[in-house]
Amino acid sequence: MKRRKAREYALQILYQCDLTKDTPDRLNFEAFWKENPAPDDVKAFTEELVRGTLKNLAHIDSLIKSVAEHWEMKRMAAVDRNILRFATYELLYKNDVPAAVTLNEAIEIAKKFSAKESSSFINGLLDRIARKLKKRMH
Repeated sequence: MKRRKAREYALQILYQCDLTKDTPDRLNFEAFWKENPAPDDVKAFTEELVRGTLKNLAHIDSLIKSVAEHWEMKRMAAVDRNILRFATYELLYKNDVPAAVTLNEAIEIAKKFSAKESSSFINGLLDRIARKLKKRMH
């Protein structure tokens, strides 16, 4: 459950960065943690997801675009776009997290924070990304 909370926090921070166009070097985690006290392990995983996602944003967005037929990133709901981003980061760079766990977590977070249809939209895109990455490895 701690990682779920970290992912939820990552979504909140990425959403804010997306809307304000903040860059990773302008992130103020201290202010966020003052308002959202959390254990150190939750903070560490949150910050890793946020920094990693923002650092690799161009690659992550291009991968999402490659599987999102007829969808432009800017037309996606901001919450959905940012769930897709941190989950894609996990699929690409977090080898210690099984793809099924990443997909399930993203779907559950979408159910909590986004529109009713969002969870199936996110599931479909992340499933395509996971399969595409698996093919590259074989």
